[in-house]
Amino acid sequence: MTEPFIGEIQLFGFNFPPYGWASCNGATLAIRQNTALFSLLGTQYGGDGMTTFQLPNFTNRAGCNQGQGAGLTLRHIGETFGSNSVTLSQAEMPAHSHSLTIYNQSDSTKRAASPSTGNSLSVPNSSAPFLPDAQPNAQFAPNTIGSAGGSQPHENRQPYLAINFSIALSGVFPSFD
Repeated sequence: MTEPFIGEIQLFGFNFPPYGWASCNGATLAIRQNTALFSLLGTQYGGDGMTTFQLPNFTNRAGCNQGQGAGLTLRHIGETFGSNSVTLSQAEMPAHSHSLTIYNQSDSTKRAASPSTGNSLSVPNSSAPFLPDAQPNAQFAPNTIGSAGGSQPHENRQPYLAINFSIALSGVFPSFD
């Protein structure tokens, strides 16, 4: 491997940072022991800027480029955003419907325990989804359709592969030209 730039972030397939590197886990470092790295990172990722600074933290986060792309929000280096889980409200879901087609099959020889050509599961007035003794075009029983869930947050992340993000603590100081 070539000598890295100080502050360069690399991905490694093993679970520890190599010698001269540190995990990108938001660790707090002393400025006096890492002056070159501090001069590049400053307090963009945290720290008091007097005695400490922090490394980037990729724990539960995905990387994002700084700046602003077409139609995108401006992002500054070190900024964190997004949420690990969200609770959707009814207002956030697109309008949609759940339809169900029922056929009245009065010939009991054509009824079956599972869907098949020419058969139905039951007649409307004896089926559990309907009110007792209901006729065709009757409303469903209240527990057949309607609200579901417990208003709990859900995962809202793209698929990931866990790998080791590490930052170079030593190496070549990058030039600014």
